[in-house]
Amino acid sequence: MDQRDGSRADVIPITTAPSAPPVGAATGTVPVPGPAVPRPSRPVGHGRVGVVLVSHSLELADAARALALAEADTADAAPVAATGGSPADGPGASALLVASAARRVDQGHGVAVLCDLEGAVRTVLALLARADEHGLPFPVRFADAPFVEGAVAAVATATAGGDLAAVLDAAEETGRRPKH
Repeated sequence: MDQRDGSRADVIPITTAPSAPPVGAATGTVPVPGPAVPRPSRPVGHGRVGVVLVSHSLELADAARALALAEADTADAAPVAATGGSPADGPGASALLVASAARRVDQGHGVAVLCDLEGAVRTVLALLARADEHGLPFPVRFADAPFVEGAVAAVATATAGGDLAAVLDAAEETGRRPKH
């Protein structure tokens, strides 16, 4: 890089800038690019928003997780945990299991929680009201979104590097869109 007028500002000559047209583009003799060098989608060590899917049924939560990860279509997806049922192996939602799932997916950028039915929503909201007592990571937010569609949107947005607000917005937007 060159320096202009002794200042500290770095100047990239326009012909070598990353956005410059390929050599010979004006004459039509564009060189053939070499083999593609894989680039990481984001710097190593940078966390993402985690997603927790809470259902009355662990099987349903696992299926929603699998679908969301399949739709994300990457081997480097955001962390997603599925939890469902009660510790006594019945239907329901357990605050203990939700808190554990939130801690597992926490990478320091927040956790979005999506629920399937009203009972799970009540459990999660009560848990969030006493987050410190339950050792939840900070911040953890409830997404008022459809379970499956919201899960797909939340995981895709988190995988792309969206912050917690973007992940929540993406999930909740799915509830405002018509399905036709």
